[in-house]
Amino acid sequence: MTTARRRSYGVKGAPYAFLLPATILFLLFFALPIGYAVHLSFRKVQVSGLGLGAGARTEVWAGFQNYTDALGDSELVDGALRVLGYGCIVVPVMLGLALLFALMLDADKVRLAPFTRLAIFLPYAIPGVVAALLWGFLYLPDVSPFYFVLDRLGLPQPDLLDGGPLYLALSNIAVWGGTGFNMIVIYTSLQSIPAEVYEAAKLDGATPTQIALKIKIPMVAPSLVLTFFFSIIATLQVFTEPTTLKPLTNSVSTTWSPLMKVYQDAFGKGDIYAAAAQAVIIAIATLVLSFSFLRAANRRQKQEAAR
Repeated sequence: MTTARRRSYGVKGAPYAFLLPATILFLLFFALPIGYAVHLSFRKVQVSGLGLGAGARTEVWAGFQNYTDALGDSELVDGALRVLGYGCIVVPVMLGLALLFALMLDADKVRLAPFTRLAIFLPYAIPGVVAALLWGFLYLPDVSPFYFVLDRLGLPQPDLLDGGPLYLALSNIAVWGGTGFNMIVIYTSLQSIPAEVYEAAKLDGATPTQIALKIKIPMVAPSLVLTFFFSIIATLQVFTEPTTLKPLTNSVSTTWSPLMKVYQDAFGKGDIYAAAAQAVIIAIATLVLSFSFLRAANRRQKQEAAR
C-alpha cells in the first residue's frame, strides 16, 4: 500500500475516530441501560413454596403482564393526573415570564441589562434539591419570614404545603428555576433578528408594542417551540421537587408523580420488574407527546410559509 493511499484511509477514518469515544459512552451509559430496562420489563420473579432456600426465587418470562398491571395501577394513573395539573400551571407561566423578560431585555432602552440577565438566569444554576429545600423552608409557617410578616400585619396565613396550594408551591419552585434558561434561549433568538427589520417597522409608524407582538414574537416562534418542548419533558419527569418536600408535609405521598412511583416500586418494594415496565411506559408517553407536538408545530410552520 502506497503512502498516499494510507494517508487517504487515515483522512477518511479520522471522523470515525473522533466519534468513537462519544459512541462508546452513549452505548454504555444510555443505550445499554435502556435495553436492560426493557429486558427487565418482560421478566418477573416466580416464587416456589415459601420462597426460602436456594432456587426458591427464579426469574421467568412475564410477557406483557407488567405493562398491563402498570396501566391498571391507580397510583400510577393518579400520579399522571397530578403531573398533568402541575404542568398546566408550570409550562404556560414559565414560558410566559421567559418571553416577557426576553422582550423587556431586548427593548431599546434598558438599564443594567447584563445584571438583570444574570439575576434572572441565576436560579437555573442552583441545583434542584437546594432550590426545593430553600423554598420548602420558606413555605413552613414556623421558620418562614413571610409568615412572620403576615402574622404581624394580621393577614391570613395560608398553608402552601397542604391541599390545592401544594400545586402552586411546587409550580413556583419549577418556574423560579426554569424561567432563566428559557429566557436566555428566547433572548438569544431575539438578538439574531436583523436591526433593519425594526428600522423598517419604525419608519412605518409601528409602536414598540406592535413591534413586539407582530415582529419579535412571530420571528422567535422556533425558540418558543424548543422551550415548550423542553418544558414538557421536564414536567413529565418531575421528581426532585416533590421528593425533597415530602419530609416537610404529609400531602406529598411516595407516589405523587409517576417517577416517584417508579422509584418507590424499585427501591421501596424491591420490584424492579414492575418499575422497569412503568419507566418504559413513561418514556414512550414522553416520546409520543414530544413527537406529536413537534409534528404539529412543523405542520403549522409549513402552512404559514405556504401562505
